[in-house]
Amino acid sequence: MTKLGLPDHIRACLFDLDGVLTRTAVVHAAAWKEMFDDFLRRRDGDDFRPFDPVADYDEYVDGRPRADGVRTFLASRGIELPEGADDDPPERETVHGLGNRKNVLVLARIREQGVDAYPGSVRFAEAVRAEGLRTAVVSSSANCRDVLVSAGIESLFEVRIDGVVAAERKLPGKPHPDTFLEAARELGVEPGAAAVFEDALAGMDAGRAGRFGYVVGVDRVGQADALRKHGADTVVQDLAELLEERR
Repeated sequence: MTKLGLPDHIRACLFDLDGVLTRTAVVHAAAWKEMFDDFLRRRDGDDFRPFDPVADYDEYVDGRPRADGVRTFLASRGIELPEGADDDPPERETVHGLGNRKNVLVLARIREQGVDAYPGSVRFAEAVRAEGLRTAVVSSSANCRDVLVSAGIESLFEVRIDGVVAAERKLPGKPHPDTFLEAARELGVEPGAAAVFEDALAGMDAGRAGRFGYVVGVDRVGQADALRKHGADTVVQDLAELLEERR
């Protein structure tokens, strides 16, 4: 193992954004809950079953492209909606309309609350760069660049494969491995020489499906066992733990 706590053959690090680099996962979970609860209340009345910002978020939406998250959660409740179009207004009850409503809510929360990076993740990314490893951000978020800039960490990453890039290149999102594979390709490394850093179960599945050289699960919410079950080679609560392990 290197002093970064990674296998010696790793040459690149592919980082998820929300929950791994920045404290935005809780913001996304709250926006999903507000959007889905409003939809379910209108549909089912006041006795509706609310969206669970931990269990439902982890299982159905975390790490997935926005429309996929809408579809997957609605399917878990036996609900079908028209697909609609990418530019559906946020009040329209279609898959894309609900997704756009969630995006309006999350952007408002980010503007009001700002974005912070996890200090341990910044330390680890800086150490990775100092050791000469390549770096990329792989996120389903279409707001990835804005979040990186707001958090002051954009310069730590050579490549960004986010929701905008995935749509342009027609790459399926997590749990498919395609966005991570695209990041490795842009960095010029084989998947087996790249490490994936994820907090989402869908991201773990993508790391396993892509046959990456090492998969690190970041457990911010007490789901270490689930991360391991979905393919994590190791699980940490903070990326700085990897540096401390090698002291």
